Amino acid sequence: MGFRFQTDPRFALKYSYLKVRTFVNLGYGYLPRVIALPLQLINNLFIVIRQTKKLTIVSAALILIAAAFVYSSVRHRVDYISEVKPILNKKCIVCHGGVRRQADLSFLFRSEALQKTKSGKYAIVPGFPEKSEMIRRITSKDAEERMPYHHEPLTKKEIDILTDWVKQGAGWGDHWAYVPVQKVEVPQPQRRFFGLLAGNKWDWPQTDIDHFIYQKIEKEKLTPSAEADKPSLLRRVCFDLIGLPASPSLAGKFLSNNGKKAYEDLVDSLLASRHFGEKWTAMWLDLARYADTKGYERDAGRSIWHYRDWLIRAFNQDMPYNQFLIEQIAGDLLPGASEDQIIATAFHRNTMTNDEGGTDNEEFRTAAVIDRVNTTWQALMGTTFSCVQCHSHPYDPFTHDEYYKFMAFFNDTRDEDTWADYPLLRHFTGQDSLNLIKLKGWLQQNGFAARSKEILQFLKTWQPAINSIQTDAFQNCELSDTKWLVMRNPSTARLKQVDLNDKTQLLFRFNGFLPGGVWTIHLDSRDGAVLKAISIPKTKGWQFMEVDLPSLQGVHDLWFTYKNPNLKSPNNGGLQFDWFYFTNPFPGKGQDGFAAMKKTYWELLTKDMPATPVMLDNPASLHRKTFVFERGNWLVKGKEVTAGVPHVLNPFPKNVPNNRLGLAMWLTDKRNPLTARTMVNRLWEQLFGTGIVETLEDLGTQGAEPTDRELLDFLSYRFMYDDNWSIKKLLKEIVLSATYRQDSRLTKENLEKDPYNKFYARGPRVRLSAEQIRDQALALSGLLSEKMFGSSVMPWQPEGVWMSPWNGDYWKKAEGEDQYRRAVYTFWKRTSAYPSMTAFDAVGREVCTSRRIRTNTPLQALATLNDSAYLEAARQLAYKMEKEANGNVAVKISKAYENAFYKPISNLKLRALENLYYTALQKFKKDPDRACEMIGVQDEHNNPETAALVVVMNAFLNLDEIVTKN
Repeated sequence: MGFRFQTDPRFALKYSYLKVRTFVNLGYGYLPRVIALPLQLINNLFIVIRQTKKLTIVSAALILIAAAFVYSSVRHRVDYISEVKPILNKKCIVCHGGVRRQADLSFLFRSEALQKTKSGKYAIVPGFPEKSEMIRRITSKDAEERMPYHHEPLTKKEIDILTDWVKQGAGWGDHWAYVPVQKVEVPQPQRRFFGLLAGNKWDWPQTDIDHFIYQKIEKEKLTPSAEADKPSLLRRVCFDLIGLPASPSLAGKFLSNNGKKAYEDLVDSLLASRHFGEKWTAMWLDLARYADTKGYERDAGRSIWHYRDWLIRAFNQDMPYNQFLIEQIAGDLLPGASEDQIIATAFHRNTMTNDEGGTDNEEFRTAAVIDRVNTTWQALMGTTFSCVQCHSHPYDPFTHDEYYKFMAFFNDTRDEDTWADYPLLRHFTGQDSLNLIKLKGWLQQNGFAARSKEILQFLKTWQPAINSIQTDAFQNCELSDTKWLVMRNPSTARLKQVDLNDKTQLLFRFNGFLPGGVWTIHLDSRDGAVLKAISIPKTKGWQFMEVDLPSLQGVHDLWFTYKNPNLKSPNNGGLQFDWFYFTNPFPGKGQDGFAAMKKTYWELLTKDMPATPVMLDNPASLHRKTFVFERGNWLVKGKEVTAGVPHVLNPFPKNVPNNRLGLAMWLTDKRNPLTARTMVNRLWEQLFGTGIVETLEDLGTQGAEPTDRELLDFLSYRFMYDDNWSIKKLLKEIVLSATYRQDSRLTKENLEKDPYNKFYARGPRVRLSAEQIRDQALALSGLLSEKMFGSSVMPWQPEGVWMSPWNGDYWKKAEGEDQYRRAVYTFWKRTSAYPSMTAFDAVGREVCTSRRIRTNTPLQALATLNDSAYLEAARQLAYKMEKEANGNVAVKISKAYENAFYKPISNLKLRALENLYYTALQKFKKDPDRACEMIGVQDEHNNPETAALVVVMNAFLNLDEIVTKN
């Protein structure tokens, strides 16, 4: 509540006296005499006034004069983050920080800036600008001495800021985004003149958000826009929350409800909609660089759609955002991890895999690990971390070795750029699922609980097997296509450092091309002791075999030799390996039911079934060391590092493992300054078109300044503490705000003072996303399929757009309702994304994309006017209007407009579309063939009138107000 005068004005005087008195008491010990004396005067005057209980005009005037003198005399305290840092970043750090440290001077950290430079002088001497070489050089008149060297000199204002800053002690400071989120009080009406007068009463705000926004609007001397009309608000919030137009029943219910809670009830129904998850998954897939192919030149297919479906369910269930992230980063490491939690880890298996022959698997495994580091920072923490791969960050306080400490969390995962995308989670269904449960029960009942866990993991993932690409020292053999070990006659290869401690069985996956081959395993050298000689039969494709091994201890190099007299040419392959698994025999031999369970085990192990790439960590025996890459070159290893997080952010939590699970706990720790801010900023961007910080990918010092830092922190704090990381609660608060509900029309005042709507004095006006434009056309025409989940589909696409010369794959158009499913289910090929969505700024997803940069090009109009998918939608919409709207063409056009916008069409728009209809009608009457072409088939709709209506509906689906959220 703002301060209000009581009946006795002395109450107000006492109130202001206390405020000034407190300021005086705090300031005496630190302020210079020239400031302290006027403060003392104010203080003494208040004492006199209180004693005499009289407020005279003279005393009031004296108070005003003294207060004004104090205000003008207080020396401005230079803020490092907002004033100094931007100057250093723009004018100095290019030569003095990060990679380049000219004259041994760096402004990246305070400790570096205060060190002696190459000349033996100190650039900064805190408190003494006259002794600071930096100040001397930026003020020098000598062009060879003045800094910045051979560039525009600093302005007088910039020089004054740096001089005052040094004089005040050259204090440093953390960038706002790297400081933990603190609770922010909701702004109250402004109080003027020491709190004696309160601001006007606010009756505009609907939620706490509006108090922050109104404060900015008032400061900029703007006026909030009126609330949008109900039809516009209905369309806006439906696209924002579920990505689709409102259904007729939902629209009718809202528009006919004049109660105070009508809008809130609408929002609740949208948040509960099963389509909510589809809309927000479409956003997340760009961050997760999700695609149905592996990328690079070959860009072969990958079955990973189970992860997309996991996202839809997680959003629909309103999974707390911290849990949402934990499961994607380390779901496999959670105690008793469920199949869904393991599928969630496919977030980091969306990395590209290079299947091209002749590539170095370790190079591309490393590239995938680096991609995981960069994606984690950009998508989840809104920070550009990738440049630290080569050198310390030039603008933010991240050091070179911290990049590789962070990389160590991901460097020990099982994936190795294999053709099969191992490790995979195999999906058991039906009877196979029941058999798996029976097998688990039998093992536990017979005292093999410990082995049960190992056996079940191996059945589900074929891990931790050693891939044959780990072999080396080849003689007359090779890694065929760099993906599998192929042996010839005779040939030798090595498998290094195999842990054989108490391992008495080898299980391997192989392909025998000819009978008569013998594979021999030698211990420690080519001519070492024979561990096992194995006869290899001819197979039809991949097969499995298990052989017993003698009991050994220690870690050994295993040397493989292969001979086959049936191989007449030394260049022909006889044996191909996929992987090797050193283990122990299936337990329980001699116990009741052993034979049946062993048979079940083998059937489950060898059965071909769908699978999803997931994350799993190496066992201790396969642990990888992590090293700093000198200048980012993976071939030049520097010092060894262990897993850790940057020093500038929150500390690593205690009592958590130092692995991906611990990392996920650190990431979602409420002390982490970036995670909540990044998600809040992203959700805001989805609703308003631009984030509170425009650069979603970079909250750092080189990113855009927040339009309202306090609001961002307020929402971030509430997101974590009050909403318990609930995305739906946060979205509800935003869309219920008066800020969001404003009319989006641009006034002259708005255009002059705030053309980009940074102060939110009007509602958002943003073009719909590529997915929403397609889904809207299908929904309005009645074609949209309600089917959810399942493998990706291939709707109509022009012939020849998609070419896969490596593997002969081709685009096979879906049949039935599958071709009309929501865009989120469309098959996504990295090297050839769906054309009409690419036209509307959809991305290839080779790497994480934090935001799509909206463009306006003629290609977009060409897509909606000529793409067969939109033509078919226009046809179906025309047929639908002919069926539903009885009357002339004006009635049909009006009905289509009302279905899309929930309000009557204006006469101006109606006349324009009518004129288009009659123009097309005349042409089609003269040329029946063109009418047939517009309809597409020879059926009951093939007539000039319907063809003309199709033209109108085609234009209608291309209107600016159709493709824009107004």
